[in-house]
Amino acid sequence: MPTPEKEQIVAEIKENISNSQVSIMTQYVGLNVAQATELRKQLREAGVKFKVYKNTLASIALADLNFESASPMMEGPTSWAFSSDPVSPAKILKDFSKEVPFIVMRGGVLSGSVVSADQLNALADLPSREQLIAQVVGTIAMPLRNTVGVLNALPRNLVNALDQIRKQKEEEPAA
Repeated sequence: MPTPEKEQIVAEIKENISNSQVSIMTQYVGLNVAQATELRKQLREAGVKFKVYKNTLASIALADLNFESASPMMEGPTSWAFSSDPVSPAKILKDFSKEVPFIVMRGGVLSGSVVSADQLNALADLPSREQLIAQVVGTIAMPLRNTVGVLNALPRNLVNALDQIRKQKEEEPAA
């Protein structure tokens, strides 16, 4: 018989998954307190919600949202990272796992689709949103800079041509 507390937790999980661009399931067995605190700090600074739920309750929430295929990804104690930015939590978790091999991304839900750990690792390798915006702006701005250079060259070339004509006229003997 479900208790009101468990129903509330299932509702919270469903809400977090529904309101996030990405929800990542992570194995975290073996972390010491300092490592867990550091990971939580990094995620919090990036605006990522990081919670631990019982797998049975998370499985119920996944089933209610039609993501049953994600349930087998939860093995042992599982933590969840929820974020509106799909890249930052994957990037943070992947970078943190280089220092602390106990952190392993198992899979998750990305924009309404179940994704594997390999897909999350590929997502973590993408540039950040700010870097992508800078690249797009640079790509758009380059032709504009080139156009400005060409437009500036036209009057300069005209002045040079007129100056050459003036010098040529001055050097011609007066008739």
